[in-house]
Amino acid sequence: MKLREIPVEQLTFGTFISKLDRPWTETPFVFQGFVLKSEKQLDVLKKYCKHVFIDPEKEELRDIRKVTAEDLAKVRGTTVYKEVASVEVELPVAQNAFTTTTMVVKELSRAAEIGNAIDSSRSHEAATQITESVVRNPDAMALLIKLQEKSGATLSRAVEVSVMMTIFGRFLQLPPDRLKILGMLGLLQDVGRLKLPAELAARGPINAAEVELYRTHVNHSVRILSSTPGLPPELPGLASLHHERFDGSGYPRGLRGDAIAFPGLIAGIVDAFDTLTAPKPFGQNLSPANALSIIYKGRGTEFHPALVEQFIQCIGVYPVGSVVELNSGEVAIVIAQNMVRRMQPRIMVIKDANGNRLVPYKMIDLMKEPKVRPDEPYRIQRSLEYGSVKIDPREMFL
Repeated sequence: MKLREIPVEQLTFGTFISKLDRPWTETPFVFQGFVLKSEKQLDVLKKYCKHVFIDPEKEELRDIRKVTAEDLAKVRGTTVYKEVASVEVELPVAQNAFTTTTMVVKELSRAAEIGNAIDSSRSHEAATQITESVVRNPDAMALLIKLQEKSGATLSRAVEVSVMMTIFGRFLQLPPDRLKILGMLGLLQDVGRLKLPAELAARGPINAAEVELYRTHVNHSVRILSSTPGLPPELPGLASLHHERFDGSGYPRGLRGDAIAFPGLIAGIVDAFDTLTAPKPFGQNLSPANALSIIYKGRGTEFHPALVEQFIQCIGVYPVGSVVELNSGEVAIVIAQNMVRRMQPRIMVIKDANGNRLVPYKMIDLMKEPKVRPDEPYRIQRSLEYGSVKIDPREMFL
């Protein structure tokens, strides 16, 4: 059905807003496409837009149950974390942890491919280093995983998923021992893909027969982890959950709701987001905003609704590592979130308006509203694709 243009003044609650009369990145909205549910949303639309485009086919979304404070309390812990190091200070430490973890993943890959036992002590070491760095400052590790060259290896996503799961756990205020479990789960839950044909593991299934074969990687992961001494006893079971879905539509067992252990619910969201934003052919190469929009539309069906809302808060409008274009024409990388004003992160300008590399890089905190011109503050104009700017993280704070 064709989208229908309507003045903002005529909007009613429950309407699905599919498109604005201006780019989404020029507004405070986190995701592209949403159900109008509150006066606050309506006030923002009135401030930024004169007309919007609605999708009449999605009117049924008005019936989705609102996430309550009680729902949020069930998914949040009580551990209070404080950033004890700036992103500049933590980045070289995070780089060492990233290097170690990447080496561990390669070792695990080689061992699993030839049928040898994987080394649980090395897995513990990698997860511990990730956890300790994320606890000190989550932005440093988030920045690293987005700036690294993406590999086509079967477990190339393992480090990124591990880091993202740990960062999300920290945001949820889970205790450090649970963060380590999440980190280890992210590293190892897809180890069974190494038992698939290499081409299938890399590109994913393209027909019904390959779908069935591809799905066996979950059982392979469980078997490998179950036969590895020294791992947390819950890990093999948790590794079977990242493709389960909240409404029972997932695999391998079709579990639903509370039957999916809490780390599995987290893993499902993070794994989906990573797949949506990963470069082709391994992912769909979507922008973070578009990926979050898809995940948001799956809340209450594919994904736990309260966790989805928390994940969107955790990732932010402009995730750390995002490449953005400024209203000055300059290009920058988001290096740290501003939790109070999510549209105004800390950025590092790396190219001038003519596309020339800046040396040294220029640091800007948008929350302090620095000026492009006397009457115009800096603001982010739009997000660019991940990987559109190549930069060695080791150069960033030299």
